[in-house]
Amino acid sequence: MLKRLLLLLLVASSWPALGWAQQEGRITGRVVDEKTQDPIPFASINLAEEQTGALTNEYGYFQLAMPTKVTEDSIIVMALGYKRTALYVKRGTNMEEIILQLPRQAIALSNVQIEASKVRPLMLGAHSNSPGAGMIQGMPGSQYAFMCKNEKAKKLGAIRTVSFYIGENGFPREPFRVRIYKANGNYNAPNEDMLTESVIVSAARGGEWFTVDLSPYNLIAPEEGFYVAMEWIVSGDKFYTTNFMDNYTPYGQILRPTFEFKDSRTWSYAIGRGWNLVTLANNGSRFNAMMRAEVDAYK
Repeated sequence: MLKRLLLLLLVASSWPALGWAQQEGRITGRVVDEKTQDPIPFASINLAEEQTGALTNEYGYFQLAMPTKVTEDSIIVMALGYKRTALYVKRGTNMEEIILQLPRQAIALSNVQIEASKVRPLMLGAHSNSPGAGMIQGMPGSQYAFMCKNEKAKKLGAIRTVSFYIGENGFPREPFRVRIYKANGNYNAPNEDMLTESVIVSAARGGEWFTVDLSPYNLIAPEEGFYVAMEWIVSGDKFYTTNFMDNYTPYGQILRPTFEFKDSRTWSYAIGRGWNLVTLANNGSRFNAMMRAEVDAYK
């Protein structure tokens, strides 16, 4: 009887510490421009060790759960056109209503003048007008990127347009963000942003190609090609965190696949987990996101 009582007291004495460890807690705050204090929408908030994260909403606000796997972690904040910023986090400290101020990233803009008589349009990527079976639907903050290869080794100029084949199902008119990346990550993964500002667009309908004009941005295509990416975002004052993924119903547009290529050219991105190559196949052809780009090519 005495041994049982001692055992119960020992277990009971551990409850407060156990309860503290299981308390979820919240990290809440806002991401703003360091100089103007304007909110930065659709910034990616990553907990490095926890491999979870969140996406700021249209007004720059975010919320996510405190780390549970480790007692100390780092918040990594990434936003288009801004320097990557990190903040130390220790479980149990007050992390409510924090303000994360991001400095602008200095970008050297291209200023290349080309005579119209010396270039012609060249289509890179998917050429088919009929999508394959299946669909690609993402969560806010997730991305699918397709490598538009310069297979004919042409000398390339500016990127004119990018196009996405959006399915007729789902919510094809929901907004999404266009991303353009250089293929200079590990294993030629998408890495460096070529666009320095957010290009938010929405299609009038689904079941067809949707084309976005990028000529005003004067983006010069890398010699080997580049990645075109679709990023799902949240609209209004809604919040999204990866902690709630199991209870989250995808609501956005659906991207259709193509099976035109024998190799895998598509990468997927998830907040907190980074880029992963998509290697699905069907009858010897690879499952790829149905995207393409029109570029200037020298004659």
